[in-house]
Amino acid sequence: MPRLVELRKQPQQQQLPLAIVQGEPVTELPGDLYIPPAALEVFLEAFEGPLDLLLYLIKRHNLDILEIDVAKLTEQYMQYVRLMNTMQFELAAEYLVMAATLTEIKSRMLLPRATEVDEDDEDPRVQLIKRLQEYERFKQAAEDIEEMPRVERDIFVAEIEPPVDDRPVPQPDIDL
Repeated sequence: MPRLVELRKQPQQQQLPLAIVQGEPVTELPGDLYIPPAALEVFLEAFEGPLDLLLYLIKRHNLDILEIDVAKLTEQYMQYVRLMNTMQFELAAEYLVMAATLTEIKSRMLLPRATEVDEDDEDPRVQLIKRLQEYERFKQAAEDIEEMPRVERDIFVAEIEPPVDDRPVPQPDIDL
């Protein structure tokens, strides 16, 4: 006689947050932000999530740079570099530039400002925005290049030798 098994309704799994910003979960990635699959995840008091998202939020003024513990960020970056595969040094270099930029901006924000502001000294937040925009342009260019067809990946060149013709070539009848 077949036994009937009672199935209990399982609770639905909740979507894990992409990041946590000041205690609030972020579940959706902004449409204009790309986060690489092997992105550096940082765990700070004010932010937990991908470093790319942290820079995005600072750029959009959704997060104050003064709330970021740069020492912890640097420590986590160094652990990331030690653990990552040797083939991903390009990504590590990008994150090093980002971390250095954050450190520079925070140090400028914490230092007392001189009464006379040089015209050459820009607001560090403006410099960060410029660098982030440049970073985004390069990242977009890399994505565009990746989508282009490549020989030996998408396009295969056929190579064939022409047949050898051993027939004698007839000489034309010409009188001088």
